[in-house]
Parts: sequence; structure tokens; C-alpha cells
Amino acid sequence: MKNGKDDFNHHDEGYPGYEKIDRYNPEIIDSLASKYKVILEEVGEDPSREGLLKTPVRVAKAMQYLTHGYDLDPAEILKSAMFEEEHKQMVIVKDIEIYSLCEHHLLPFIGKAHVAYIPNGYIVGLSKIPRVVDAFSRRLQVQERLTNQIRDCMQDTLSPIGVAVVIEASHLCMQMRGIQKQNSVTTTSAFSGEFFKKETRSEFIDLIASKLH
Repeated sequence: MKNGKDDFNHHDEGYPGYEKIDRYNPEIIDSLASKYKVILEEVGEDPSREGLLKTPVRVAKAMQYLTHGYDLDPAEILKSAMFEEEHKQMVIVKDIEIYSLCEHHLLPFIGKAHVAYIPNGYIVGLSKIPRVVDAFSRRLQVQERLTNQIRDCMQDTLSPIGVAVVIEASHLCMQMRGIQKQNSVTTTSAFSGEFFKKETRSEFIDLIASKLH
């Protein structure tokens, strides 16, 4: 348990999905629920009406789950499945689903991450890469920082020849309020090592754009 929160245990039975078991800290849930009840009152609602009676607790649990990445150590996730291997060609896991909360408005941004690395003596279990993405995305985020955090964790932990990360996401803060452009997509990228070379980066971009699967 970290930061007063109970762990959220995941059983990764294979990519892309894995079973989740939610465990909530009752004290935090009670505290959050009381605040959400006040919010409902402040926006003009009646939290005592039937449809809203359980809403503060539901939202409190949702928020604790949506931010459970603070209780995960992405580097330890990678270290738990590192294997010595002399493979030195590009490894890509693409179309990793992302669900995160924009830290500016606490509204979701949703999309996909594409992550590649070139091993340098060690490979990592493929399911751990989506788990690293999830660990960072289940926090209050901005897409630019999220992209860099995934790259840096992969680079610092595995010491590969290079890492590439591309994220494509739609932001509800742009679609529901503000500029209200429903079809906009934001793309961010982060590279290290060999991926600074144009030919390597181009190979990565071509592969994530292809429909090999």
C-alpha cells in the first residue's frame, strides 16, 4: 500500500487485456465521497434524490481507480520480467489502449500508444509494456509528459539501444468544452538512442502505420 491507498492488483493473462481486481481504501472513499456530495450541491443538484444517493461513492471509487497509477512502480513492472537475450532488432507493441485524465480539467483523454525498443542484452515480457503505459496513464497527466515518461522508463530500466513512443489521443476537454472540435486528434512522440536516426525512425513509423495484423 502506498500513499494510503490499497493496491490494485492486475493479473495480466496476455496482451491486450488483463483481469483487474479493484481494492479500495475505505477512508479515502469516504473522504472523497463527502466532497463529491458537496460538489453535487454546488452545481444545483439534490444529492438526496434517488438517482444520486450512491453517486458520491461511485465517483469516489472511480477516481481512486482512475488514479491508481500513483501506486504502481513502472520500473519494477519491467524488472519483474527482464530476460537476457541477444536479439538486437526492433520490438514493437502497438495499439496499446490509453485512458487517462487531463490534469487541467480532470476530463478524459483516450487513445493508443505505440512503443518500440531495440534490445541491448535484455528483452522484457511483452505484457509488461502495456502495463507500464497503464501505470503512467492512470494518473493526472498531459499527453506530452506521458509520452516522455514511458520512453524514459523503458530507456532507464532496460538500457536498450533505443526507444520510440508515439501516442495518438482524443481529448474531451477539447471536444466537450473549449474549442469543441470533436474530430481532433493529438499526436506526440518521444525517441532515444538509435531512433534519432532517420532510417530507424522511419522504419518504426512505417510499421506502426501498417496493417500487418
